[in-house]
Amino acid sequence: MPRVESSVVVNVPIEIAFAVSQTTGEVRYRWDPFVAEQTLLDGAEVPAKGVRTETISRHRLRMVSQYTSFRRPTQVGMKMLEGPWFFSNFAGGWSFREVETGTEATWRYTFSVHPKFLAPIADRIGLWLLGRDIDRRIAGYARGCEDEVVLAAARMQI
Repeated sequence: MPRVESSVVVNVPIEIAFAVSQTTGEVRYRWDPFVAEQTLLDGAEVPAKGVRTETISRHRLRMVSQYTSFRRPTQVGMKMLEGPWFFSNFAGGWSFREVETGTEATWRYTFSVHPKFLAPIADRIGLWLLGRDIDRRIAGYARGCEDEVVLAAARMQI
């Protein structure tokens, strides 16, 4: 299964780094260049294991995903429940670890496409597109870790 990964070191404590990654609404839109709209489903008010989200990307693609893990402040994981027709599955994991200068955030996505016969070409295209998106997204996250509005919202979560 193809996998893309990107990492960044941010100069904030791990609890804040994690909290920034889990911001929602207008605060999320300040830093996350991938998300055009995101809603927690089923009456959930905060991200947690088992919570479902609906995300509309800036590409106008829709995905419903579910948190499969939520271990504050070190790790979250999600899997696609519904999404673009070309993904047979999609999953992501974001991990955080303390380093001397702050926190290292590493984000990984895995995917497979269908129909399977397109995989030799579609996997390469997906790796390029998702690799570009994950790099942009983690760069936006790093900027969010320097944005006082985002940091204030993150501090309210911990």
